[in-house]
Order: sequence, then structure tokens, then C-alpha cells
Amino acid sequence: MTLSVSPEAVADLQQRYQQFRDENPQLRIRNAADALGVSELELVALNCGPEGFSVQRLDSAAGQFRKLLSEVRELGSVMALTRNDTVVHEKTAPYGKLGGGEKVGLFLGDIDLRVFFERWHYGFHVTEGERRSLQFFDATGTAVHKIYANEQTDMAAFDALVARYMADDQSQGAVIDPEAVAEQKQSAYETVADDEVDIAAFHQDWDGLQDVHDFLALLKKHALERQQAFRLAGTERAEPLAAEVFERALEMAAEQEMPVMIFAANKGMVQIHTGPVKRLVRRGPWFNVLDAGFNLHANTEAFSQAWKVVRPTEDGPVSSLELFDHKGQLALQMFGARKPGQQELNEWQALLSAL
Repeated sequence: MTLSVSPEAVADLQQRYQQFRDENPQLRIRNAADALGVSELELVALNCGPEGFSVQRLDSAAGQFRKLLSEVRELGSVMALTRNDTVVHEKTAPYGKLGGGEKVGLFLGDIDLRVFFERWHYGFHVTEGERRSLQFFDATGTAVHKIYANEQTDMAAFDALVARYMADDQSQGAVIDPEAVAEQKQSAYETVADDEVDIAAFHQDWDGLQDVHDFLALLKKHALERQQAFRLAGTERAEPLAAEVFERALEMAAEQEMPVMIFAANKGMVQIHTGPVKRLVRRGPWFNVLDAGFNLHANTEAFSQAWKVVRPTEDGPVSSLELFDHKGQLALQMFGARKPGQQELNEWQALLSAL
């Protein structure tokens, strides 16, 4: 939940934020929030108010965000953006039909998403000049997903959607409850030290996997953190690689016109691109895919470790390249493009072996 905030506190943060923007005009709002020691949500909410203000709160009552997302398909083409501290993943297309259940939603198609609604706590309609978006945040005030209108978006439908889900409370400013932050940051389960792990049982269960989606259950069963599991798995299952291999993997995939799957995730969303990558551009610390319908921006200086991971499935082995940031958080995953029931591309296996 957010806590009430005084007009004086709003004015103080506005002044600090404006000064930061004047001194750092190129930095994004997420970077500004980190520098100012607040959440991105708190900066967004500075401009919250009724009609005439640039930001409006959306109804966050139980089930409302799921209902709203089920209607986004009415807008036509939009840009879906999911990011974490290291990677920004953008797909431009119409949303399809929302599937899945109440807790986990599912979009398939050009915009391919796994939505963890329990992590969605706040939503806003944001106007930045002529650019308009729907932005959603978790309990810590961290953005989980954003939906941007573009030139092909049905703006009448966009306006109607915003009007339907406008919240009653349009007060200016917000402060994140520190108890909510602490609760959100807790691990879903307790992990154990390396010397407490039954390695033989862990290896046996890994080798018995039938589906890549069973991997999280394997980690939880053995009370392991992801990189800890990779360290203990043996190099035939998980091989450490230099973080620099990510750029080379994309270059090789582009050279071979190989379709790949690129996953970027945070606690509230997984967003997936499936297909080839073509235009690769290095801009400072950022390595970018700049293709029609798909943009990826990866701060490769923030990558600390890469792993080549092989998981058995009923369709044969499935291999991935997994990148972690300096906080030990999973930043990005790459797979060879495949569908359930299909074997992994031999070309993808050869690419990973060449890294």
C-alpha cells in the first residue's frame, strides 16, 4: 500500500526531482528514482491528479488489472515494455486474448507474456507530451509492465479504457509503505547452504526433468537459489561462461538468421520474443536489438555472469544462455526457438558450444 503524503513532502520531492532532471537530462525516471532514494512510482505520482494533470491513478481493486488487460486487445497495435535493472524488452503488436487463471495470466502471439497478478499493486495512465501509456507497479513501487500507445493505436478505444478504469482517488503524491517493501523483497522460500544439499538427489531430480517449466519446482524442492543450483549441478548440466558471450551469441544468431527466444522478466511479468534478430547496435554500455516490432536494450556492463544450462525434457535436451546481474538477479534468458513437442534446433546447440 501507499501512505498519505503531505503537500510539503510532495513539493520537496518535486524540487529534488526537477533539479536532478536539469542536471541529468538524459537519464530515465528509473535512474532518477534510484539516485533520489525513492521508487519510480513515487516520482510518477508527483503529477497525479484529475483531468488536466498528466497522470491519473487506475483502479487497483482486486481483479481490476486482470480485467483491464483482457480489454487491451481493443486498442490495436501498442508497445509492450517489460524491464528489470539490466534489460529493457519491447514488443510492438496488438495484444491477443488473455488466458491463464486469476493469479497467472497468459498472452500468446507476437506479444507473449506471463503475468503474475499478485505482484501488480498500482496502475497509472501517464501522459508525457504526446506519448501516452498505462504503467503498472509492484508493492515496492517498481515498474512491472508498461503499455505505450503508438501511431497505429485506436486512441478512442484507449481513452475509453482509461475512463472505465479511472480510480476515485486522484490525490497527488505517494509514499511506499516500508513494510510492503520488506515483505515483497522476501524470498518465496528459504534456501540452504551448499553443504546442506543432497547433491546426488538433486542431480537425480534434475536429470529426471520432463519440462523446462518444472525447474522452479526443482529449486524449491531442494531449497536452492538459481545460481547456487547451477554451481552444484556439474558442468554437464550448467557451465559458467564469461558475461561477454551474450553479445557474441546475438551476433551469431543474426549472422545465421537463426530464430531465438529472448526472455526478460521481473517479479510481476515475463516477456518473450520469438524469432530472428537482425539489426544489432552498440551504444555505450548498451547492446541493442533494433528490429521492426522488437527492441532489446541490454546494459552489458551490468552483467556479472553467464551460464550455459541444459535441462532434459520429454522432447530431448533444452539448452539456454542465462545472464545474471551484479546483484545475482536473473536478467535475461536465451533459447533456440521451439514449441512444445519439438526438439531443440541443432544450430542452437552448436552456437552455444561455440561460445
